[in-house]
Amino acid sequence: MMDETKGLRLEDFAGRAYDKLRYGDTDRQGHVNNAVFATFMETGRVELIYSPQDPLLDEGFSFVLAKLDIDYVAEVLWPGTVEIGTRVTRVGRSSVTMQQAVFQAGRLCASAETVVVHFDQTTRKSHAFSEAQRAKLEGWILTP
Repeated sequence: MMDETKGLRLEDFAGRAYDKLRYGDTDRQGHVNNAVFATFMETGRVELIYSPQDPLLDEGFSFVLAKLDIDYVAEVLWPGTVEIGTRVTRVGRSSVTMQQAVFQAGRLCASAETVVVHFDQTTRKSHAFSEAQRAKLEGWILTP
């Protein structure tokens, strides 16, 4: 994934979010702990796919995380904020693959490939996307 991340900018992403860094996010080395990056990626995904102004999901459905593969590029330092970019790279029958990236002060600090599955909360199984959902997800595919 590293070759694909060279030159990434926040503007390359359909979804853009941010997180405020907390002192408690830091570790003994004085930088933000690697585990916190999963939370950054979650913030980016949730703000894109769970927008109350433009809901993607019908009642009784959600997304479950199937894969999160993070490449750490540079350290993130407290205090401050990070910006998170999220875009769709592939839409399957019931899953969606996303590329995500974390930036601090415009510098790429991490990138990730994330897969979430459209999940029926009653049957507890994956559920195929509707044509409207597929169209919305495909609209979040941006190429640099």
